[in-house]
Amino acid sequence: MQPKNKRIQGAIFANISDYCARKPFFDMDDANYPRALELYESRTQEEPRMITTPLKFVSPNRVSLFAAAALTCFSLTGLAAKLTATADIKGCTNAMISGRATLTEEQTEEGIKEVTIHLKVSGLSDGKHAVHIHETAACEPCGAARGHHDPGPYGQPRPDSAGDGVPAADINHPYHMGDLININVKNGKGTMMHTTNRVTLSPGLLSLFDEDGSSFIIHTGADTYCDQESDLRKGCAGGARDACGVIKAN
Repeated sequence: MQPKNKRIQGAIFANISDYCARKPFFDMDDANYPRALELYESRTQEEPRMITTPLKFVSPNRVSLFAAAALTCFSLTGLAAKLTATADIKGCTNAMISGRATLTEEQTEEGIKEVTIHLKVSGLSDGKHAVHIHETAACEPCGAARGHHDPGPYGQPRPDSAGDGVPAADINHPYHMGDLININVKNGKGTMMHTTNRVTLSPGLLSLFDEDGSSFIIHTGADTYCDQESDLRKGCAGGARDACGVIKAN
């Protein structure tokens, strides 16, 4: 049988590892692990599987061991922590339009980055409104946000062929990286939640935080998704711009 102190050390590591796997031990802002010592005692009351040896009876060597394990837990959960961003939505010409968008990036078990967008807005006309992420972090005027976010060598930010002398045979919409779903507004208020793997908050080829950033645009009309050749006409992606919000990392 192992000596008692070895069993306690093993239990500390086993329980911290178990806790790390099941629940984040730290928030990202909890940068110093001495706080872990306080959290440990409080969490042992919540989690029956955690050992309940009071820290005041643990030797300095075991406290160091615990702190090292806790720091490892912090490091692992920190690496897997969610990235977030926000955007304050303002009307392009109507000061009564306002809202806020939050973006959260997480990774699937296979390592695919997914961004979930929560959008709330008030002051828009009732009905469906197109929502897209545009290619520049600028809203003054709303046209400064430019076209749809569509990075890459074959990116084509135009949503339709309205400006072409001869209509294009193909436009990327609704396959731009920044193309989202419509927001439905009722009694002047609308909410939208959508998860996409076409963009990221973290660095990379699809990042919203490239050299000139990105913005949300909410349009006057609904997005018909321009999915038929006959739909490559002006306004199929929502038409005029009602609101804009620059996306900012938290």
